[in-house]
Amino acid sequence: MKLGTIGCGNMAKAILGGIIGKGLICPEDIIAADLYVPGLEAARKSLGINVTTDNKEAAKADVVVIAIKSEYYKSVIEEIKDVVSEDTIFWTMAPGITFADIENFFGRKIKAVRTMPNTPAMVGAGVTAVTPNEQVTEEEAKYICELIGGFGTAEKIPECLMDATIPVSGSSPAMAFMFIEAMADGAVREGFSREQAYRLCAQTVLGSARMVLETGKHPGELKDMVCTPGGITIELVKKLEQFGFRNAVMEGMEVCTKCI
Repeated sequence: MKLGTIGCGNMAKAILGGIIGKGLICPEDIIAADLYVPGLEAARKSLGINVTTDNKEAAKADVVVIAIKSEYYKSVIEEIKDVVSEDTIFWTMAPGITFADIENFFGRKIKAVRTMPNTPAMVGAGVTAVTPNEQVTEEEAKYICELIGGFGTAEKIPECLMDATIPVSGSSPAMAFMFIEAMADGAVREGFSREQAYRLCAQTVLGSARMVLETGKHPGELKDMVCTPGGITIELVKKLEQFGFRNAVMEGMEVCTKCI
């Protein structure tokens, strides 16, 4: 299989790095297109892939990743549509660009897989929502999910939930980073060094997330395990609730979806 990417920014490089690192596709079978030559050269040197400034060259691959902003999809597809074959799998990652939009831009049916990755893919710990259209076979969808496994995990969802995934996993790393930063600020206030505060707080969030995933217990049950009757932790929970912690999170997620 040949893999092409149109756009070679941080997310594209994280995806390619994971795929290559897991041995899923050889570097010589990958070509990345971008107008920013220094970025292309950096990708070529670090990943060993082929690079070009011609989007049409990348669009000739068996799987084509479109790693550009939503507003550029129409013009880029207009540019490449005549070289994209019927068997090409078109892998998108843009909010608000539906299967109907993609087919309208191409002027025909096309194999397409909508995805919504997140920045933890840069350290091989991403989670990516995946929705294949009707033209994509079960085997082809499985293959795309295997590629996604190179930089994290894949979660298949219906297209109607794709935009709702943005606050759930696409934008939410920003919220998680803010939470870690706020915890670290509190730790610094108590006398910890900034560096140690970040390590303690980040590892605590990482370990807590692993408990949710690996124990299968409800987050509320895990919270209750920390909150001894009449203890310190329940006072922390009370203060967070007093300042609308849960509501702030849900309101932020809602406004995120409305902005799409």
